[in-house]
Amino acid sequence: MNQKKVKNKKFNFINRELSWLNFNERVLEEASDVTVPLIERLRFLGIFSNNLDEFFQVRFASVKRIAQSGKSGKKVLGGIEAKELLKSITNKVIKLQQKSNVILANIENKLKKEKIYFINEKQIKPYQNQYLTDYFLEKVNPSLVTVILKEEYQDFTDNKTFLAIKLELNLESNIDLYQNNIYAFIELPKKLDRFIVLPVDENGIQYIMMLDDLIRLHFHLIFSMFDYKKIDSHMFKITRDGELDIEENFGKSYAEKIMNSVRDRIFADPVRLVHDKNIDPVTLQKVMDKLGVKSKKSLIPGGRYHRRADYMKFPSLNRNDLMYKKNIPVAVKNLGLEKNIMQAVSIKDYLIYTPYHSFSYLIKFLREAALDPNVKTIKITLYRLAKYSQVVSSLINAVKNGKKVVVYVELQARFDEENNINIADKLEKSGVQIIMGVRGLKVHSKICLVLRNEEDNIKKYGFVSTGNFNENTAKIYTDYTLFTSNQKLLKDVSKVFNFLEVNYEFKRYKHLIVSPHYTYQRLVELIDNEIKNKLLGKKSKIRLKLNSITNYKIISKLYEASNAGVKIEMIVRGVCCLIPGIKDMSENIKVISVVDKYLEHPRVYIFENAGKPKIYISSADWMTRNFENRIEVSCPIYDTDLQNQILDTFNISWIDNVKSRLINDLRVNKVSEKKIISKRSQFETYKYFKNLVRK
Repeated sequence: MNQKKVKNKKFNFINRELSWLNFNERVLEEASDVTVPLIERLRFLGIFSNNLDEFFQVRFASVKRIAQSGKSGKKVLGGIEAKELLKSITNKVIKLQQKSNVILANIENKLKKEKIYFINEKQIKPYQNQYLTDYFLEKVNPSLVTVILKEEYQDFTDNKTFLAIKLELNLESNIDLYQNNIYAFIELPKKLDRFIVLPVDENGIQYIMMLDDLIRLHFHLIFSMFDYKKIDSHMFKITRDGELDIEENFGKSYAEKIMNSVRDRIFADPVRLVHDKNIDPVTLQKVMDKLGVKSKKSLIPGGRYHRRADYMKFPSLNRNDLMYKKNIPVAVKNLGLEKNIMQAVSIKDYLIYTPYHSFSYLIKFLREAALDPNVKTIKITLYRLAKYSQVVSSLINAVKNGKKVVVYVELQARFDEENNINIADKLEKSGVQIIMGVRGLKVHSKICLVLRNEEDNIKKYGFVSTGNFNENTAKIYTDYTLFTSNQKLLKDVSKVFNFLEVNYEFKRYKHLIVSPHYTYQRLVELIDNEIKNKLLGKKSKIRLKLNSITNYKIISKLYEASNAGVKIEMIVRGVCCLIPGIKDMSENIKVISVVDKYLEHPRVYIFENAGKPKIYISSADWMTRNFENRIEVSCPIYDTDLQNQILDTFNISWIDNVKSRLINDLRVNKVSEKKIISKRSQFETYKYFKNLVRK
């Protein structure tokens, strides 16, 4: 077969931002799916909204900066000019917001049939008054920030949600005859529960009130010092430019040009103002003036309530029948939590796949290392952690037992910066050696190394993961973690830590694939090997499981492999700039996405290699930032049994016909397969591991 190279044309790639919005629409589909339990549907609505907030802070803001610079941005935006892309994004978001309103109304109607009612301040019953007033005075009022608007400058630079208040004064009691109205902002504190659960009434009806409506109900207490005849209130939410990863996403040279062209602008510019569409024009203008919103292009009209990300924490209401069944984590065969894990790992490698397996294996491993008299050193990278982290507790315990503990805490983990700074400070005060950073790079790798004295030698133990060492997210994110005492593999892990400590030393790795040194080049070599095998008539295939793929060069390489006849199967949860199924470009590529109960988070690379598969688990997506601007680790899986587990679980996801969708195929939304038997991969994966223990 003749090998064809694909020329770079704008239609060879899907724009990243539009692809991301398509992903978030898949999340919204879960909120609309009638087979999903009702409370879970509300939480998916919250995930959709939270995703959208972050999108506007990061991606939309970056595109806006390109547009403001006067550059077209076509080269890095998939052939679309920045100004046109902003219009497309806004139009798409408005449609998705409208769709989400319909979905929420539908869910609320379904909840009524379950005797769960949302009520506003005008719908409360007399007997509920005292309960709500007590709740307001004890839990809400002390935390409220209410600001009367003045002519002079007032600081409202954060990403927050407010009620815009308009008090219409009684003229006869107003000393200032020129001031008929007073305007104010009331901030909705994030630390307060958004949903107030009232006691169940005698008919078994559960009432729920939004925090915003509780505040509205008590305006008479908040503004008791004013003689007013009417109060109007409307909610709005401001999203500002997060000054985030334009350099990571677009490449350094291009980013520098953009930064230089907008260096005199304030990075905290508003990029989106979502407001109650019923707000009167005068009040809206007051809001815009105070927040520095100069263009109406940033306005997105919405309903009465915003900050729907709060639905992620919608209360359970003791209604297990309205939520997904909680699965008990499956045991890992021959790796008992009640036994010595390090001793088991000294004999063979083990793989856990959370949340099907318990994150407790990782904590137990660290606890053993902290107590073992023969363990001398523990090194670990930390990216996103639970607020009260068991990992951190284990490391501090190790220091107290005389171990040397070296920790890299990534202070630039987006939206977790404050928590990570606090954790780094806590660790350092406890005696942990903190590595403060690598200039120009984020440390995104998930690795741990333990050094143990054994028979006058130092033996290495450790683990490599695709996910963050966070016991909370491990309950809802699927991720692989390899426990190993393979000395050759861990020698490479040790080199990564050496690089973190001494950045100018360039390392060479025999087993790991490490960014920013080798990842792109090594992946190209692996793809070229599959092309070569195909042309020689040997077995060839590429299977990938990723969160995102956006790097145009690596996509073009996959197109080249497709044109050589290499079959490529891809499971991409989020952004996918690759277009599959196009003749003479990507006809041998198929891409699906699985969105379900758990968030699919692992990165897995499988190369057929003429019948001797090379299989890697990785922290790296196929994005420019993961290749060039981060320290990432891709780890080979050598144990045959563990290889089979990864192959089996990939195949289970691949044949999902319930929660999978074809990606970037305009003709089809869901995977087109007759559902003679429903195959829901996350449920089937749980069964798979249960059966594995029984064998």
